[in-house]
Amino acid sequence: MGTRSTVGPIGSVFKWIVLGFFLLVALFPLFWLALSSLKTNIELQASPFTLPAVVQWVNYANALKLAGLVGLFLHSILVAAGAVSLNLVVTSLAGFVLARETFRGRDAIHTLLTAGVLIPIISFMVPYFSVITKTGLYDKLTALMVVYAAINVPVSIFLVTSFMRSIPKELEEAAVIDGCSFFQRYSRVILPLARTGLVTSGTFCFIYAWNEFIMALLLTSSESSRTLQLGIRFFTSQFVTDYTSMYAAIVISIIPSILIYTTLHNKIISGLTAGAVKG
Repeated sequence: MGTRSTVGPIGSVFKWIVLGFFLLVALFPLFWLALSSLKTNIELQASPFTLPAVVQWVNYANALKLAGLVGLFLHSILVAAGAVSLNLVVTSLAGFVLARETFRGRDAIHTLLTAGVLIPIISFMVPYFSVITKTGLYDKLTALMVVYAAINVPVSIFLVTSFMRSIPKELEEAAVIDGCSFFQRYSRVILPLARTGLVTSGTFCFIYAWNEFIMALLLTSSESSRTLQLGIRFFTSQFVTDYTSMYAAIVISIIPSILIYTTLHNKIISGLTAGAVKG
């Protein structure tokens, strides 16, 4: 008994020390980034880990005006919203068929679609560039919507299908007795009950589309189709880099992802656990 009472508090303290350490490791870069965005470039180079002598809110003004961050922000919102909408429409329909219908080859198709998570995204660069160029979508925001939606199909299929499988079959059978058609079963019964799974997959798709850089660099070239993450790199020129304004732009760019996750984190976690346990 004495050993248990001694080991218990020690283990609890050690656990909180470890958790505190990882929390510090996770938050310190964000804190340093926000702090650096309020300095001058000279202050940043001379003393990168001290508080700013005078808070430089002008860095945020420069990020918004000089780099045209407002326009880039709207481009990213449009691309992310379009990618999420397209992804959810396709994967919810596919997930409904794979989860609720019985036919030969169903498991093979599900395995084939979800196996895409094992393929490095960079390996799709040449095929996507070739398809987008030949279809005339190069340097258009539509190209990014389609590509981002397609890249997230494997993860979304896995999440949505797992969640739809957890819905009781009796609800769908009752709908069939009431005369519901195939599409009515999907739209009136399964889709409303699968909202948590859709929110989970949609959030992952949004975060990917919002933060993606490589495909945006590959598939666009003009300012009219430039996204926020791509625009941040233009704070660097051949002779000078405005680091503090660039950091201010980065702080602005991560706010939507943080807001969306903090707003929907309960649905995201419940969607992951429900699909994992019941699916």
